[in-house]
Amino acid sequence: MSDARLSVFKTYKLYVGGKFPRSESGRVYEVSDSKGKWLANAPLSSRKDARDAVVAARKAFGGWSGATAYNRGQVLYRVAEMLEGRRDQFAREVADAEGLSKSKAAAVVDAAIDRWVWYAGWTDKIAQVVGGGNPVAGPFFNLSSPEPTGVVAVLAPQESSFLGLVSVLAPVIATGNTAVVVASEKSPLPALSLAEVLATSDVPGGVVNVLSGRTAEIAAPLAAHQDVNAIDLAGADEVLAKELEIAAADNLKRVLRPQPVDYAETPGTDRLTAFLETKTVWHPTGSLGASGSSY
Repeated sequence: MSDARLSVFKTYKLYVGGKFPRSESGRVYEVSDSKGKWLANAPLSSRKDARDAVVAARKAFGGWSGATAYNRGQVLYRVAEMLEGRRDQFAREVADAEGLSKSKAAAVVDAAIDRWVWYAGWTDKIAQVVGGGNPVAGPFFNLSSPEPTGVVAVLAPQESSFLGLVSVLAPVIATGNTAVVVASEKSPLPALSLAEVLATSDVPGGVVNVLSGRTAEIAAPLAAHQDVNAIDLAGADEVLAKELEIAAADNLKRVLRPQPVDYAETPGTDRLTAFLETKTVWHPTGSLGASGSSY
């Protein structure tokens, strides 16, 4: 019997609403490594795919934002567990995508998994950092608490295909938002593989939706979409970012502008708070006398 066999190449698909559709346009584009070697064909998403992803994200928002912060942390930690189990696969994909050696790619993947765990730990702590009781003049309790903004479009960093992706996606969903992610145009494969992990973890379908293709083509309808509440422009260049900011102003989206970031550094809480709203509640304390509250 001959030892020769055909190679079984992986078919990458979009991730929308917990399912893996091909682009409704039927288009694909070639993805190559840093040396120009062909790696795979990735789906070339259309405007219709972007709109479908927003519908899925909106449908999932109520359940995800309504879950307890502790439960969201458990779900995100489960994702990290599964990433750890597929560490070698992601190391290969990152090495191909970013032209890194095996050891350096493995270090990047380890950092990405650690980053995911870090954000999982923040789910039930961020409210204590950015919320609390406010001192007011009068017999009132005045309490501020953070709430998720809603559906967030995330343009993943172009160069940091996995660590950068995790660094912009994890804080969005950790705080109860749902996300439509536009993967790195040049190196989308780690993002599409991450979608497979999300699908087989406890993350409800629609909480994260992953699109691949031309960043400008997909981002334009997302920036203008009336049911997208915020957009992270991490993966946009200066010209595209300006165009998207103008489009986003139509429904007063929150916009996180692109800025130089070293994703290997500890991220702080800036991205956790970028897509949070603050709800403030006033409540009478009752009559306060020498003996204290009337309650």
